Amino acid sequence: MDFNAFVDGFALVVQPTNLLYCLVGVLIGMVIGVLPGLGPAATIAILLPITYTIDPVSAIIMLAGIYYGAQYGGTITSVLLRLPGEASSVVTVFDGFALAKQGKAGTALGIAAIGSFVGATISIVGLTLLAPVVAEVALDFGPPEYAALALLGVLLVATIGSGNKLKAMIAGAVGLLLATVGRDTFSGAERFTFDSLQLADGIDFVVVAMGLFGVGEILYNLEARHGKPHVPAKVGNVWPSRKELRQSSGAIGRGSVIGFVLGVLPGGGAVLSSIVAYATEKRRSKTPERFGRGAIEGVAAPETANNAAATSSFIPLLTIGLPANATMAMLFGALLILGVSPGPQLVTEHPDVFWGVINSMYIGNILLLILSIPLVGLFVRILRVRPAILAPITALITILGVYTINNSIFDIFLMVGFGIIGYLMKKAGFDPGPMVLAFVLGSIIESSTRRSLLIFGGDPTGFVTRPISGTILAVFLVLALLPVIRHVVSTRRTKRESVGTPEKIGV
Repeated sequence: MDFNAFVDGFALVVQPTNLLYCLVGVLIGMVIGVLPGLGPAATIAILLPITYTIDPVSAIIMLAGIYYGAQYGGTITSVLLRLPGEASSVVTVFDGFALAKQGKAGTALGIAAIGSFVGATISIVGLTLLAPVVAEVALDFGPPEYAALALLGVLLVATIGSGNKLKAMIAGAVGLLLATVGRDTFSGAERFTFDSLQLADGIDFVVVAMGLFGVGEILYNLEARHGKPHVPAKVGNVWPSRKELRQSSGAIGRGSVIGFVLGVLPGGGAVLSSIVAYATEKRRSKTPERFGRGAIEGVAAPETANNAAATSSFIPLLTIGLPANATMAMLFGALLILGVSPGPQLVTEHPDVFWGVINSMYIGNILLLILSIPLVGLFVRILRVRPAILAPITALITILGVYTINNSIFDIFLMVGFGIIGYLMKKAGFDPGPMVLAFVLGSIIESSTRRSLLIFGGDPTGFVTRPISGTILAVFLVLALLPVIRHVVSTRRTKRESVGTPEKIGV
């Protein structure tokens, strides 16, 4: 690790302008986390046009703050309303709301804030130490390695992530298809443009993102929350007792490790890590029946894990240019828009961006800890604002934002079209995340594969003979065949048990 660059990064972050953007980012993130359904991916998509006029370092610091700030904001609605503001806060509902009904809402929110801070801080230290090492190894990456890695990323999003795997794979396939729209960069031939000049340059990432996440989420949440008023629970003392701190310390430690490891995996992220952390604590507990009825560990573990995962998911983005989840895909697009290419060269070519973003997280998490407890009352009032008021404001910002990209009315109609698609996907149980991720990775897969074939003289075995790409493809093959292997093993086991049962009865 270049210690001088690390120190320079801190000097950059503590500049008043960057401190202000960091504060704005975590505040917006907390508010977005409080508002159920909107989420950091949609918010970053909506704010992408604004970043055009901001310094790249300041812009990414703000967008990163929105992401990890939203992880704690989602806790507030989970505890007070039994309504997770973030997908990663779904598990927190089980014990958080139970504690709120017992008059311990403040305790639940307090332990969530402490766990979030500890988990995120441990993960940032790991990010600081590990990211430069990964970037150095990634310098050996060429087009074959990037092609294999992007292909693995698409598969992991569909197989490791939560939700229906088949639907995730279908959404990912559609995303890959959308990435081919426009002129072929190698031959100049037009593909799927339907003789439209507006589609000749392809579909803009911001249009897809703002449509699926922005407009789609607005439509879906208006319908979901229509006519369903919620009254938040009362918040008492927000500082947990010594007994509760001791009781949750192990859960916080284990949640930090689980979140850091799973956050690095594409498709893992905050949602999966919170589920695994909760399941781990319940399995380890001598009294598992307490979980779901107000166990403080049931709040500490998932909240620590999802914040740790939110931080560690920056490792694959910054070091190898691979977004680990939908929000990272938004940040990937933001970096490209700002003229910064995520990947192994980021540390040497843009050390200000690399270390500025990482070091801003130390300060951002301290700000979150300071702000989270006194602002709970304000967030409770925000929860009382009717969705019918918030939705038109968000929609107007979205329309203005997408228009300012190319000053194109066509982009607005295209965004609305993707918004309707996003709404229908949510209704049908499809997660838009895999589609956006596949859309981002699709162009990497195509360009890297074709460049590789040019290098290999058209021989596809070159992907296997190169050590790194061959290893990645082997991992891809194992993960692709794993569900089939599990199904075969499960079927054989069931047959053996069914055959053995009559014998046991006869004996």
